[in-house]
Amino acid sequence: MAQAVDKTGPAAEQTDAGPAVTATAAEPTPAGPPAGPGAAGGPVAGQAETTVQADAQPRLRAWFGRRPRNVAPKPPALPDGTALEPDIELSDDDPLAGYLMKVSGAVDIRKLEFDSPALSALKAAGAVLVVPLISAGTTIGLLSLGPRLSERDYTAEDRHLLNALAGYAAPAVRVGQLVREQQEEARERERIEQELKVARLVQQQFLPQALPDLSGWQVAMFYRPARTVGGDFYDFIPLPGGQVMVVVGDVTDKGVPAAMVMASTHALMRAAAPRLINPGAVLGRVNDLLFTDTPAHMFVTCLALLLDTGTGHVTFANAGHDVPYVRTADGVAELRAKGMPLGLMPGMTYEEKAFTFRPGDCALLYSDGLSEAHGPDREMFGFGRVAALAGTGASGQALIDLCLTELDAFTGPDHEQEDDITLLSLVRASGADSGGAP
Repeated sequence: MAQAVDKTGPAAEQTDAGPAVTATAAEPTPAGPPAGPGAAGGPVAGQAETTVQADAQPRLRAWFGRRPRNVAPKPPALPDGTALEPDIELSDDDPLAGYLMKVSGAVDIRKLEFDSPALSALKAAGAVLVVPLISAGTTIGLLSLGPRLSERDYTAEDRHLLNALAGYAAPAVRVGQLVREQQEEARERERIEQELKVARLVQQQFLPQALPDLSGWQVAMFYRPARTVGGDFYDFIPLPGGQVMVVVGDVTDKGVPAAMVMASTHALMRAAAPRLINPGAVLGRVNDLLFTDTPAHMFVTCLALLLDTGTGHVTFANAGHDVPYVRTADGVAELRAKGMPLGLMPGMTYEEKAFTFRPGDCALLYSDGLSEAHGPDREMFGFGRVAALAGTGASGQALIDLCLTELDAFTGPDHEQEDDITLLSLVRASGADSGGAP
């Protein structure tokens, strides 16, 4: 019997190199004398002549009247007595693998005595001779044979033929293994891409489906993750008395882990804001909850602004997020407030500051995907460029478009986005009533 043992998969699995089987077949025996005219089942002379005459015409028509067709050959049938053997694994650390690499030819395993799971399995399966299949200096499988039915031993000529066969078979088997590995990798990539698409759809449900309609205000927004899913988030949480809490946050890291923490932070902010109202208290509550549930190496920066849309008055707190800029009639102002990122330490307090928007004032809220982007020479875009963009006079969507244009020019055409980018422009309309001094 002959068995191909594949190191990378089940022996009986069909690959490009063909099925791995153990085949047992009897050796050819001398043919007996031909049956005579009167032998059982054989036609008499008259019958044979009649049969030839009757069949000759249609056979000739078939020969001359039909064009040859390219028909794929049928796979050869396994001989009677063929049996599929169980899988035999040959790991790299198995002593048999090292021994076969040294001899590099057919080996009579009946003479081998060492502790090897593969050797024991081969002997239990009835194999007596194995030929390693070696490709690029690595044993990729075995060709195993059982005892000959004639009870004669394998000759030197047999072994030479088997070694030559293994030399031709090994590259084909390796090609089949590589094709199978590539197919498995392609299926795995497709599965991951599909899961990421689902994750992105889920994450998008946490972000506002539309910008709020705030009377007397213009709101513009831009969000682009660095990967299929990201860790940046923003929200507009409606509160009693015509107030709204504007939130912009950024989770460390990117991809699926950041997206999971982002979803948790978003849900906690939504739950805490209507109860606590004040941005400092909201951030403190969310910080304590995140500290117990967030991995040690991850944290969240977050800016929370409590906006009274009627008066333009803002109370804000900042948990380590990039400082927002406001363009006013007197220049560019910074909305600074002290506070540690969320999830780093429990029991933190967050400073609250106040500001009042006058008609025409424009705020730019952003994430570090803008300020920390790098150019071709690894120079950072920087806060100075962001502040300069905020003070150009552009507002709303025009300001966001200007930021993106300048960012693209700074990073260059071949730049790969390093981090999620979030931009939010908040403008108090020129016709709105001023509700107080800043």
